[in-house]
Amino acid sequence: MNSVFQIALDVIVIIGYFAAVLFVGLKFAGKENSLESFALGGRSIPWWAVLASIIAAETSAATFLGTPGEGYKLVNYTFLQLVLGTIVGRIIVAFLFIKPFYDLKVYSIYEFLEWRFGKKTRQAASAIFLITRTLASGARLYVAAIVLAVGFSLITGSQPNHTEQLLIYVSSIVLITVITAIYTSIGGIKAVIWTDCIQSSVMFAGAIGAILILLIEIQNTGGSNSLNKLISSGTLSMITMGTIPGEKFSTNFLKILTSEYTIWAALFGMTFTTLATHGTDQDMVQRMLTAKDYQKSRLSLVLSGLADLPIGFIFLTIGILMSVYFQTNPDPGLPDKTNEVFAFFILKHLPAGLRGLLIAGIFATSMGSLSAALNALATSYTRDWHSSSDSQTESVKTVRRFTYVFAALMILVAGATAYFVIEHPESRIIPIVLGIFGYTYGSLLGIFLVGLLTKNRGNDIGNLIAMCAGFITVAMFSGLPDLVLKLLTGPADTSNLSTQIPQIAFPFRILVGAMATFCCACLFRTEKKA
Repeated sequence: MNSVFQIALDVIVIIGYFAAVLFVGLKFAGKENSLESFALGGRSIPWWAVLASIIAAETSAATFLGTPGEGYKLVNYTFLQLVLGTIVGRIIVAFLFIKPFYDLKVYSIYEFLEWRFGKKTRQAASAIFLITRTLASGARLYVAAIVLAVGFSLITGSQPNHTEQLLIYVSSIVLITVITAIYTSIGGIKAVIWTDCIQSSVMFAGAIGAILILLIEIQNTGGSNSLNKLISSGTLSMITMGTIPGEKFSTNFLKILTSEYTIWAALFGMTFTTLATHGTDQDMVQRMLTAKDYQKSRLSLVLSGLADLPIGFIFLTIGILMSVYFQTNPDPGLPDKTNEVFAFFILKHLPAGLRGLLIAGIFATSMGSLSAALNALATSYTRDWHSSSDSQTESVKTVRRFTYVFAALMILVAGATAYFVIEHPESRIIPIVLGIFGYTYGSLLGIFLVGLLTKNRGNDIGNLIAMCAGFITVAMFSGLPDLVLKLLTGPADTSNLSTQIPQIAFPFRILVGAMATFCCACLFRTEKKA
């Protein structure tokens, strides 16, 4: 049992983190009186701060706990190869997407689609973003509460029942969301970016500390031989082809499309996924538009891709080292859910102070991605759906008000996600979060590519048809009909439609959706502007 002093030290560290975040966030209170300042920071943010903000937004609590969970489960670095595609995707976004957004001086990137096609396309794309981002950010918001659920088990000596787990999750979700919404609504994008810098620092310091403690513990408990054998065995490889030697092309092609972690999923699937998440998502692009010019924005974006390699390596290493440690030192209290293993290690095996820093790191990653999402959602709604005749003061009031509206919606989504994970403990975080984007962002990306790569293809009506076609294509190839049937009728009554259709892995969903949307939209000619 932890001493009172140790617990007090952890609490001081956590409170210190929250105090620093609130101080920085509230520092901008009352200073953001125009929408340009509130949403884009007056386009005056240094490139290195934009870089830190991009990293903080990408490294959510789902990454903080989910990526070590992947390393713990798989005991290799195959997940890391997906980062190769994210680097390629960011380079394409940097040199294809960013400059047109700066040239048009957009607040919401969907303004570009109205300029290129018409208002219907703009609002359809904005609606996709608003719905998808609310679902995806809400889904990963629940993750920060995992540490509290595990802590409850350690304190009481028993696993909380489903009702207790749900109460723990919901309480944590509400606390994090309310604090984040307060400083985001008051300080705008400047508060988001500068608090992101704090959150990135806390996250990295905690992760490095966890690796050092794991290495020391493995050394002290006789696990060095197991670690050395693992390293020398070659099983820690990063690159996997996903094919079967000697099999015919069609068999291997199908196997590639249905495998999550292969070099093909990285170079093709994750490249398109990154084009969507970093080129067509207001949440990510908005912080890029705060840089002084598009060259600085490009620099921040490309460097963030390169930073993903060491970040992914660090968090996967934590998972792999935990696997070695717990094989050598079995613990009867070890959670069955891989998502909870790192939280369990933090609470039970880290020293006081560092434990508080890691807990703060979990909250930091949640709040960093959440604050940006809330700011982007409110900005997109205000620019794309609210009256354009409002004054700057009225626009700022609207964006602040809808920051709280979207915060409430995310609490509902996060609560529903927590309930789902409690009922389905085998669920893994990363596929859930990335899978949500896969259903809709292919359609979004396809339309942006038509707008950027062609001059006379695509129009409002054709784009709406194409976006529907992209969604239906992804749905059919990802088992969505089966999922709906199971939810409506139960597993015993489903007709199992997916047995007749190959089920593509989540990294390929956006690729398939984007290609279907692009090809369909190109069948329609752009109407000449009056």
